[in-house]
Amino acid sequence: MTNLESIARKITGILFAQQSLASAGFIAAATLNSIVGKELSGHSDWAGVPSAVYLLAGAFAAFMWGYVFDLIGRRDGLTIGLGIGAVGSGIAFYAIAIHSFAIFLGGMVLMGIANAAVQLGRFAAAEVNPPEHRGRAISNVVIGGTVGSVIGPFVAGPAGNLIGSWGIDELAGAYLVSLVLFVIAAIVVFIGLRPDPREIGKQVAEKYPDTIVRSRVVRSMVQIFSQPAALVALTSMVLGQMVMVLVMVITSLHMRGHQHDLTDISLVISSHTFGMYAFSIISGRLADQWGRGPVIITGSLTLVIACIAATISPDVLPLGVALFLLGLGWNFCFVGGSTLLADQLSPDERARTQGFNDLLVGLASAVGSLSSGFIFAALGYNTMAFISAVFAVIPLLLASYWTLKRARKSRAIA
Repeated sequence: MTNLESIARKITGILFAQQSLASAGFIAAATLNSIVGKELSGHSDWAGVPSAVYLLAGAFAAFMWGYVFDLIGRRDGLTIGLGIGAVGSGIAFYAIAIHSFAIFLGGMVLMGIANAAVQLGRFAAAEVNPPEHRGRAISNVVIGGTVGSVIGPFVAGPAGNLIGSWGIDELAGAYLVSLVLFVIAAIVVFIGLRPDPREIGKQVAEKYPDTIVRSRVVRSMVQIFSQPAALVALTSMVLGQMVMVLVMVITSLHMRGHQHDLTDISLVISSHTFGMYAFSIISGRLADQWGRGPVIITGSLTLVIACIAATISPDVLPLGVALFLLGLGWNFCFVGGSTLLADQLSPDERARTQGFNDLLVGLASAVGSLSSGFIFAALGYNTMAFISAVFAVIPLLLASYWTLKRARKSRAIA
């Protein structure tokens, strides 16, 4: 094993650890965001507002983090981001304790900013690995969310019981857990993420010059995303995220309306987050072996099936299966799209473009989260799921067209 390979393995491992810890914190909070939104605002159609604020803050912060990561490095950027998340969790905890919706939204803003930094960690793993291992590297970081999918939802109940014994609203417990996990993750990154992935990425680019996009000047966003491959990557991540958020965010409130307790709700959300992350190791390897396009197509098709399946029954088992498929479809779109986008960028274009990509992904999810509450209140859960299925068809068609066109071109050249 060369020195670069050893360093890349270590960096990917540290990024996996911080993803595991941070995702557990974010998922613990996300399990209850819609319920907290309804309780603090007093209106069911405002249930999606906290998640929308969280996602919107993360969207705009993602573009900022792209420049910050280039300026101060990936290690310091991630450490600062996780520190901001800890502060946001503390504010959310306090807001629930005093029953303040406005202060709770302030906490959501900071947690969204933190999540934007954490999500960019997957690209740090991609840049330190050779091109043929990028899909695997991204998936090895994303799979850290599997830990969060198991720990996050299930700590909501016990933590709530503990906080309730202190005389504080049980809903606040998950946010205290988030605070602790973010602090631990920040320490892991600050100590372990050495050398900085930014510097290793430059060495990898020099070692594999034939696989790096090169141009005399750094291209604009318009030039980059006018390329068909980059557009397919962007569309798969943006719409995959929006479809996932539309259905996932409101499912806990939908179940609450059918008299399910926190344990049932946590079980369904846990199955969803398990689908989101547990199969990353498969999707990443398939992206390297099959190609990026087929993985995106598989993910989009799975999203369509999941949305339709969510309308079958409000019982735990059918919803659990549907939400699992929703997470799995998102994973294939997210990993396939992230890998395809990484292929299209030169070293000087990476952090800025990837930050812009995550800005658009965050905006789409914020729209999905905000819309979900209003659509749910006006038209019901099933109609919202069918609308989501329509959006999932778009990346399916676009990726299919691009993949077939690319295959024909390859055969013609051969």
